Amino acid sequence: MKGDTMTRRWFRTIFTALLLAVATAAGAAAAESKAALLSADDRADIARAEEYLNAITTLKARFLQTSPNGVSVEGDVFLSRPGRLRMQYDPPSPLLVVADGSFLIVHDRELGAPSYIPLGSTPAGMLVQPNLRLTGGAVTVTRVARLPGVVRISAVETEDPASGEITLVFSDRPFELRQWQVRDAQHQLTTVSLFESRTGLPLDPKLFKFIDPNMTKSPLNLNAN
Repeated sequence: MKGDTMTRRWFRTIFTALLLAVATAAGAAAAESKAALLSADDRADIARAEEYLNAITTLKARFLQTSPNGVSVEGDVFLSRPGRLRMQYDPPSPLLVVADGSFLIVHDRELGAPSYIPLGSTPAGMLVQPNLRLTGGAVTVTRVARLPGVVRISAVETEDPASGEITLVFSDRPFELRQWQVRDAQHQLTTVSLFESRTGLPLDPKLFKFIDPNMTKSPLNLNAN
């Protein structure tokens, strides 16, 4: 099963890049210049997005993640704002991603020790931060696009616009987050699509606690339905 192992290694590399890629190759001054070109309609849609995201306390959804080579995997995503996220991949994928409020932990159960990434340096960090602002702060919107029934908002990290860009995709009516896309510094695009979303549900706090199975004989085993 050498091919499967190599595929998992490649996928983990791409996914880690996804979680780290939160900026664009342009400089901070260029990002600010783009933000200044936003129209009144653009700013109205940005305000809708901020209001929607800040109103979310908890969210549960199915997700479909598609990597640049076309490989797709599914799973369940759980969100508890502020600071907490869990992406639980369906078998046979060995991946698990947990944001515990401080770190984003990426764990491949077959390839060794988990990776701990500061939450603030990831797209997940933007989604779960309290009092989310898409303009005038840590995040800079570079463009807003409107298609029939869809609003797309692309943003970069204001202080570190060097490696990629995240695009949040919302349905227009009702206004709901349906997808996020991350384009890294090599212009590789990874897409996470949400479906069967439900908000305001009680979620077990244990979902957002990670116990390294390499450090204990009793690995965390959660069955969240």
